[in-house]
Amino acid sequence: MPSTNGHGPKLAILYARVSTDEQARSGYSLAQQLEALRAYTAREGYEVLEEVQDPGQSGASLERPGMDRVRDLVAAGGVSVVLAQDRDRFAREPAYHYLLKREFEEHGTKIRAMNDRGGDSPEAELTDGILDQLAKFERAKMTERSRRGKLQKAREGKVIASHTPNYGFKYNATRDGYEVDEEAMQIVRSIFRMIGEGRSTLYKAKRELERAGIPTASGSRFWREKAIREYIREDVYKPHTHAEILALVDAGQMAAPAAALLDPTRCYGIW
Repeated sequence: MPSTNGHGPKLAILYARVSTDEQARSGYSLAQQLEALRAYTAREGYEVLEEVQDPGQSGASLERPGMDRVRDLVAAGGVSVVLAQDRDRFAREPAYHYLLKREFEEHGTKIRAMNDRGGDSPEAELTDGILDQLAKFERAKMTERSRRGKLQKAREGKVIASHTPNYGFKYNATRDGYEVDEEAMQIVRSIFRMIGEGRSTLYKAKRELERAGIPTASGSRFWREKAIREYIREDVYKPHTHAEILALVDAGQMAAPAAALLDPTRCYGIW
């Protein structure tokens, strides 16, 4: 096995990260990243010391369990290189990437990505730095486009689908609107009755739900007072009049054509 100093194998740590948003999309999985890294290390003659994963972790911070493990392994010594498929797997911010690079160098370890532009020369580092800043700019543009797209959907009276809908609702087939989940909504109504009509405290409501064996949205037997408080404060369960809906139109938060589709004699929840 090749060695950097002639006394042993070149040891590599493979690092893979995927954010929560990326987990929800196909084509950029942890397994795919690790498969590509294994093939790369086999070609380059590295021995894999450990494969480290950071599932559901953002690259906007270095405070990640997997990255903490990588830094500990590097600090212990003997690691030749830490490898990732792309540079932004290490960090989204160029400054964090630079910090890791300098930290690892203190222990004789290089940081490498399969999409590096090559080499340790000042010219190569400058190129990587410029391209990192361009990638950051592109991500900012994508975020802004996404924000504007969500705002437009909201103005049209459509729901911005998140990982799970509000308790008591389910998404429609196109995931841009809510349908009532009658079984769960009955529980929401009972919470409002207990606190609004029965004047129960949050703690008493929690105990009543647990005593009745009613599970939470996640299926747990134990309710949190904080969750119950959030339910009774959430606008999606509150009846908003037609006049309140028109106020949203005046504020630019809802498009007039969307409001015109609503029955003026009925009340609506807002989310």
